[in-house]
Amino acid sequence: MTDEARDAAAAAARRPEIDGAALDSPALDPAAPPLPGRAVIRQRWSDFLFLHWRVPASEVASMLPAGTRPDVFDGSAWLGLIPFVLSDHAFLPLPPVPGLGTFIEINVRTYSIDENGERGVVFRSLDAEQLPSVLAAQALFGLPYRWAQAGLRHDEARGTVEYRARRRTGGRPRTRILARPGTTSVDTGLSRFLTARWGFHERHLGRTIHARNSHEPWPLVEAELLALDDELLAAAGFPDLARRPPDSVLATPVGHPGLITEFAAARPLRPARTLRPGDAQRAGQRPPVD
Repeated sequence: MTDEARDAAAAAARRPEIDGAALDSPALDPAAPPLPGRAVIRQRWSDFLFLHWRVPASEVASMLPAGTRPDVFDGSAWLGLIPFVLSDHAFLPLPPVPGLGTFIEINVRTYSIDENGERGVVFRSLDAEQLPSVLAAQALFGLPYRWAQAGLRHDEARGTVEYRARRRTGGRPRTRILARPGTTSVDTGLSRFLTARWGFHERHLGRTIHARNSHEPWPLVEAELLALDDELLAAAGFPDLARRPPDSVLATPVGHPGLITEFAAARPLRPARTLRPGDAQRAGQRPPVD
């Protein structure tokens, strides 16, 4: 990204609301930008379902790390319930960690943009089967992981995918998601906004961090939600959301091998760039006149 483009994105991130309506952020590119350093973690992600609901930006603003605000599409913030399969976890340059194997993760998340225009995911919760991974993610990034029991069932005759999960602390909250992925490819402004995030924001050890990731563009298809019995959304602070149909249902194609995802090391959120008195002269521009 050029300095001019970065400054424009930063300005967009700091735009105020007009008449109480949140302004949409700049469009997202379906291709990941280069990582800001060497990759330190590699994983394979597969069997995604993306369920999303519109929510007022004001409902998520207080849940975001300092220095970020809700990322907005079509005047709304968005809240996602997203199950998938994680495998081949490796701390680079080492090979995949023995014993971590393949496991299910289900996250509840919303979307952020910081003062420099960097986009990200903010996780309200992440439920995962592997206790070592849960503990490592909590320690390294401050991510709100919870240890859960989960299962995935493919019904080839019906063409459906069913996820079930419950936390091991008393068996609640729990979720059941039954969906039928289609075959029609989807690539829209909304699908990119909801999936092409390329990083996450989190509050960890008293500061806001941003961790970037990279993978091939999502092979998204339309999907039909057949059943939802969920308590994770309510536990994340949205008690009424599961009572209404999601506003977007997407999936990765059945049988797709998944995407190899790499993460760079998390970095502290840097202050937004400001114009210093000598910058205009050094750039060969006339300084501003009071």
